Order: sequence, then structure tokens, then C-alpha cells
Amino acid sequence: MRKLLLLSVIVVVGLVFIARLFYLQVYDEDPYSLYDDNAIRKVYDYPKRGYVYDRNGKLLVANQPSYDVMFIPREVKEMDTLEFCNLLKITKEDFIKFYDKAYRYSPRLPSVFIPQLSRIEYAVLQEKIRKYEGFYIQKRSLRDYQTNIGANVLGDIGEVNNYIIENDPYYKSGDLIGKQGVELSYEEVLRGVKGIKFIQKDRFNRDIGPYKDGIHDTLPVPGKDISITIDSELQKYGELLMTHKHGGIIAIEPSSGEILAMVSAPTYNPNLLVGRQRSRNFSKLYTDTIAKPLFDRSLKAQYPPGSPFKVLSALIGLQEKVVTTQDQFTCRHGYYLGNRRLTGCHSHASPLSMNTGIAQSCNAYFVNVYRRVIDKYDKPSEGMDVWSNHVKSFGLGEYLGYDLKIGNKGRIPDGAFYDKWYGKNRWSSTYNISNSIGQGEVEATPIQLANMVAAISNRGFYYTPHIIKRIEGQDIDAKYTTPNYTTINKEHFEPIVQGMFDAYNVGTAASLRIPGIDICGKTGTAENFMRIDGKRTQLTDHSIFVAFAPKDNPKIAIAVFVENGYWGSRFAGRIASLMIEKYIKGEVTMTSMENWILTHSLEHEYIKPYSGKPFGINRESALQVIDKIKMDTTTNLINAPSPFKLD
Repeated sequence: MRKLLLLSVIVVVGLVFIARLFYLQVYDEDPYSLYDDNAIRKVYDYPKRGYVYDRNGKLLVANQPSYDVMFIPREVKEMDTLEFCNLLKITKEDFIKFYDKAYRYSPRLPSVFIPQLSRIEYAVLQEKIRKYEGFYIQKRSLRDYQTNIGANVLGDIGEVNNYIIENDPYYKSGDLIGKQGVELSYEEVLRGVKGIKFIQKDRFNRDIGPYKDGIHDTLPVPGKDISITIDSELQKYGELLMTHKHGGIIAIEPSSGEILAMVSAPTYNPNLLVGRQRSRNFSKLYTDTIAKPLFDRSLKAQYPPGSPFKVLSALIGLQEKVVTTQDQFTCRHGYYLGNRRLTGCHSHASPLSMNTGIAQSCNAYFVNVYRRVIDKYDKPSEGMDVWSNHVKSFGLGEYLGYDLKIGNKGRIPDGAFYDKWYGKNRWSSTYNISNSIGQGEVEATPIQLANMVAAISNRGFYYTPHIIKRIEGQDIDAKYTTPNYTTINKEHFEPIVQGMFDAYNVGTAASLRIPGIDICGKTGTAENFMRIDGKRTQLTDHSIFVAFAPKDNPKIAIAVFVENGYWGSRFAGRIASLMIEKYIKGEVTMTSMENWILTHSLEHEYIKPYSGKPFGINRESALQVIDKIKMDTTTNLINAPSPFKLD
């Protein structure tokens, strides 16, 4: 009996082992257990990245073939290192550095040794790669930008870093990922899904064929094509007009919130950040501390909004019932408190009602309205909160929620802000009257101002600005088709719209009229300060302009910031008017205005803080300074060939 029991136990244990081995080798369908098997080599098959089109179906971003030299550190055998380095045009020191970096990542997982070989380099190496054990060539696609515009919109792709690898299991060392712009925002849509092949190796570490005849292998899933809202012709024209100028332009379709143009100047050719020269070109762009071409001014730059902000002061005054469209205020070249002038103002007729106040951009008028709003309440902090909430309902002072990964909130102060600054109940409306005219503590980004104008053109609502128009086989987020309403009643907008229309016809923007288009606009000039050698120094004012057109059923709302551009109608107003005509008519008839913009530069203004000379230097001195610090480095990268003269 005991013998029978012992035999039974041996048989049962043997059957269990056999069953387990049979299951692991035949029925275990979990491919993820294969990733840790040293006897199986994993080869990834990278998908075609999705194409990017503009709103009119023009192809902006495609793909081009690329070849990476891959290797598994522990499988590298003795080899002719010098010959290998010569083939790849690298030094032995580079070889050691690349090997050590990959070994630290993982000695048994594939790593990129040299990325992005050209076709010629690939052809030469392919014939000899079999001589170098542990090395192989992997094909993938790189971006092929079919345009030299919209670098800040389209973005670029680059190699993943350790942080991404550790936090997202999809990515492995050497993988590429969207770094900025649309490439970053829609990475998961554009990238597709990698395929994989499992290759069985023998005990001598030689490939002997697909593991289990390839039943665990997967095919790559191509990325989805997308269409973005940008009008590439309008974008191209905006970048041309901003040549040799710093600033940002945002144009929005008010009826949808679609971004028509998103210009950041200076810019650069997106193809500079493709291929093996990407790192070198990126370093040049990154270290240019004057032009800052990698800084997206259209989304991130925070400026005092200046006089365009006055229209909000008027709307809030009407909503709070502290002023009517007929109320008049006196302007004596500024706003006075007793005998002390708190703000200046330019020469115009006085007294003024709301319509004329907007058209002539009177500082004193809007200070009076602002003070009435704040002083309506028992405590200034309460009035400040009411004012702040109204302003924020237009999308200022908060992240707008658009589908691009970068941006800034701007700044709209509230009661707590000044309580902390001055002490609770120790301040009044006279402490911050500059807010009423878009100065003081108020700051906004170009996209926020463009959205503000879109809300006014819609008479009280806006759609969240967005860059995506269509995704292949997928709906866009519903938040982009849902209107956001301001706190201002609809009936209060028409007087403001009329005031902006009059600004273009009889007011501060009268010189910018475009025949055949009813444009509503507002000029703006904002003070500009910079800390130089520890001192707060005033530079040339910023030029600001906002507008929408046509007056009824508007097709475009636009905000233009030109740094150090003197005053609103000088640079920003001209650029906005030309872009409106370009978009609505499809051509530009105001050629004299266009020629003026194209032949006037502001580089001499941007060089002043770095010149070491008084700000009154003449044109010749400015040119000498520009040459001295070699501004041509970035200019060559930016690829802005149009001629210019100093203004």
C-alpha cells in the first residue's frame, strides 16, 4: 500500500509539472511575460505618425524615413571600434559615452546608439552592420514639415527623457514624443501604437526565427490625421508682417472659437528641429536671450493690455448701473484729484460721453467710470471683487482652457490682492485707478485679449479658443462647442460696439480704415519697463491693437501686441488692419500700409538695453551695436529675408 501511495504521489507531481510546462509553452498568451525573457529579442515596429492639415486642407506636416542604429549593450562583442566610428562619423570618446549611457539605462534592453541616419549613411552601414554583434538598424519616420511657418503652432518631436520613460510605460529609451505645439497637445492621437516582433534566440544568442511562429507579434497602428484651425496663408502673412519685430498675434473666428492665426515673433523654420542637427539648432535658439524665438509670446507673454481694456470698464459701468451712455465727464488732459493729476491724456474734445470716450480713448472718462464701480460698495474690497469677477468672465486672469499645453494666467487683481498689499480697509479706488486703462496691476496675454474681443463681437459670449478642427474618426471635445457667457447683459454691448466702430472711422484708428470692411477696433499704448543694472528703466511703449470685423456677423477677432512699438496705431493697428483685409478679402489692397510695415524694423529698440549706451543713440550707432553682438545668428535661423530700415 505504501509503495502504491509513493508511486501515486510521484505520478501526480510529474503530471502537475508536465501540465504547467505545457501551459506555459502552449497556452500562455500573455505577451508581457515575454518582455523579461532574455532568450527572446524584442523588435519594435514604429507606426506612421498622423499628418497635420490646416483648416483648408493644406498639408502642413508629413513624414520622412529615418534610420536609427540600435544596440543591446550586453550583446556587444569585440569589434573594430575605429572602423565602426568612422562609418558613423563619431569619435571613440563618443562611442564610449553612448555605450555607458545605454548600459546605465539597461544592459539587456535595446537603446538608440545613433539616431536618425540619412539614407546615404544607412546604405553604407547596412552592408556592414552584420559585422558588429549587438547592433542593428531600426527604421522609423521623422517629421517632414511642408512649410517654414507656424513653428510655435506645429511644435516638434524629440527623444523622450528618463522622467517620461519612468512615468509612461508606452515609451522606451530612444522613442520620440511631441515636445511642443500641436505635436505635444495631440501626441496620443498622432503617435499611433507601436507594433512588436518577438525573435527567438538559441543558447549561442543567435536569432533562430519568430517566437512561436509570430503568434504574439503585433502590427503597428498608424496615428490619426488631424486638421487644425489655422489658416496657413493668414499665419504666413502675419509672420511676414512681424519680421524684425517682437510680439504676438492671435486671430479667432468668433462664431466658433477656432484660432485662425497664432503668431509669435521672432519665429524660426520648424524644419530646423528635425534630424541630427536638432540639438545644435535648439541650443542656438534657446541661448538667444534677446530674440527668444522659443518663447511663445502669443500664449505666454503677459503685457499690460492698455487702452483696449477700457471697453471692459465701460461694460462693467453699464452693468453696475453707475453710468449711462449719455453721462459726460470732463478731461483736462488727464484725470485730476483736487489739484493733483493722477493720469495724463492726449488732446481731444471735452466733456465726453461713452461713445466719444471709447472713440477718442480718453483716460479721464474711464477713470471716472472705474471709481464709480468701486465706490458703489461699502468697502473698496467688495467693489474690487465685483469688478474683478466681471473682468474674469471674459476669460482674463485665468487659464482659458484651450487645447495647447502652455500659457499664462495673466493677472486681474481683486480685493484680497490690495488688502494684502496695503492692509485691510486701508486703501481706496484712487490707489489703483490705472487698472481702468489697462495699466497698473492688470496683465493679459494676446490670446486672452483676442478672446475678450471675440466675446464683445458676439455681444456677450465666447467659445473656448482651440486649435483642433477635426480628428480622423473622432469627435472633438464638447467644451469647444459650448458657449461661455460673460456677466454683462447683452443689451449693454451695442453701445460699446458702436464706440469701437467710431474709433475706426472718426477716432484714434481713423487712419487705418480699410475700404469695404466695417471694422470695430481699439488702439492701445502700454508703458514698458525693464530692470537694467538693478534699476527699473522705462523703455519705448508697447503698441497694442484689438479689432473685429465685420461689425455685424463678425468673421475675425484679432489682438496684436508689438513690443516697443511706440503707440497703438503705429505698428499693431496697421498689422491688424492688413490681416483683417487679407482674411476677409483674400488679398491686400492697402499696399502702401503693407510696404510701410515690411520696411520698418524695431531691432534698434530691442538692442537698447544691451547696448551699454544712452537710449538716445542714433540709427548708425544702433546698427553698429546690432553688428557688434552678432544678431545675425538668430536672424539666419529665423529665415526672415525681407529688407528693412531703422525707423
